[in-house]
Amino acid sequence: NRRKKKGDSILENPSIPNPFPELCCSPFASVLSASLLPKATSRKKQVIKVYSEDDTSRTLEVPSDITARDVCQLLILKNHYVDDHSWTLFEQLTHTGLGRAIEDHELVMEVQSNWIMEEETKLYFRKNYAKYEFFKNPLSFFPDHMISFPSETNAALSHSGILQMFLSSSTYPEIHGYLHAKEQGKKSWKKLYFLLRRSGLYFSTKGTSKEPRHLQFFCEFSNSDMYMSLTGKKISGAPTNYGFCFKPNKSGGSRDLKQLCADDEQSRTCWMTAIRLLKYGMQLYQNYMQPYQGRSGCSPLNITPMRSISENSLVAMDFSGHRSRIIENPTEALSVAVEEGLAWRRRGCLRLNSHGSPIAMSNMGMSIHRSQSWFHHKISREEAQRLILQHGLVDGVFLVRDSQSNPKTFVLSLSHGLKIKHFQIVPLEDDGKLFYTLDDGHTRFTDLIQLVEFYQLNKGVLPCKLKHYCARIAL
Repeated sequence: NRRKKKGDSILENPSIPNPFPELCCSPFASVLSASLLPKATSRKKQVIKVYSEDDTSRTLEVPSDITARDVCQLLILKNHYVDDHSWTLFEQLTHTGLGRAIEDHELVMEVQSNWIMEEETKLYFRKNYAKYEFFKNPLSFFPDHMISFPSETNAALSHSGILQMFLSSSTYPEIHGYLHAKEQGKKSWKKLYFLLRRSGLYFSTKGTSKEPRHLQFFCEFSNSDMYMSLTGKKISGAPTNYGFCFKPNKSGGSRDLKQLCADDEQSRTCWMTAIRLLKYGMQLYQNYMQPYQGRSGCSPLNITPMRSISENSLVAMDFSGHRSRIIENPTEALSVAVEEGLAWRRRGCLRLNSHGSPIAMSNMGMSIHRSQSWFHHKISREEAQRLILQHGLVDGVFLVRDSQSNPKTFVLSLSHGLKIKHFQIVPLEDDGKLFYTLDDGHTRFTDLIQLVEFYQLNKGVLPCKLKHYCARIAL
């Protein structure tokens, strides 16, 4: 055994336990004081509680300067979800039936600091497919009859030209149209002609006059947040279901709300989108571009809609011979698709049971769909519409639910053209076998999973393909 040198201690061999830890303080211990540690470790921590659609919740300890996007990233990692850049943190006011998507750059602690004791307010984690949809297709968000450009601007603006005007600090398009406004301190609503300008929101005291002497200031947005009404007419007594409002920061409650409602969803979407752009400007575009930084073809305001890699790689293939080949003739590709669809419907479509063995659909066709994220058991038409609205009115957002009017049938609820449409899925019995159809039996499916998979690839009788499903996630 070698002789221990002077200065060697029992601490240098971690395999030997130290029986007197209080006598072995290192003379260099003071060097590792908290003041010399990285600043990140000394950041103040806060505790937040986040809910999901099924009302499960998760408590997180986070830095006091955490943003909404960072909270979403944290929950995505903890739950092993796929990040498709649509995850969003929502603020929901239960008593007043209001909610809003918290912008990605907003500080969560600042949002919570504006909460009041009388109002039950919660944070929700869910997808919002419409969050930045206006960057991809602005023309559908700003109809011609609601938008006016400065006189020196060419009326026929390009796809990105409209957005450049919204994001510019020198020019801003004017949004105008009728809205119903709730009179302060009263239950009555009054229909007025409103104008949105860079300086704020105004209404005309004389018809549709835009003269300065007839315009009265209604609201500015730097010290208030905009919320969507989630309960329609029930709580506020609004004349339509398309309500939104402005809530001043640190307000005293519902009496301080400035409530409005539009005549249709297109009008409400236009107003709310324009106000978001007016309030946050270039910050919204930076939020939108952040997930795409470093990708090719993403130069500033080069925001033509991009197809996904999977879409670009989809080609028609023929596997009938010894070697596969790409079908380049569109007519041949269409006929093969039709033939394959017919063969698909004729097949018995066996599924695997929990032990991995095939099981006939006749034994489980009535319940296999209940395990799917897009299926919602026993929810009402109103609940389905609210769920789709919260996930964003983008074409192709959908869910499947039980029919309330006919217990043996199902309903496909689908968003298209800023409207929610409902299609009845009818069960058919043919030669002792059960099928499901959306088109009076012309196209038949042995279960709802097969039906949904088909319409995710083919539009068929629907106005658009099924793209994004509404799911009740658990945290």
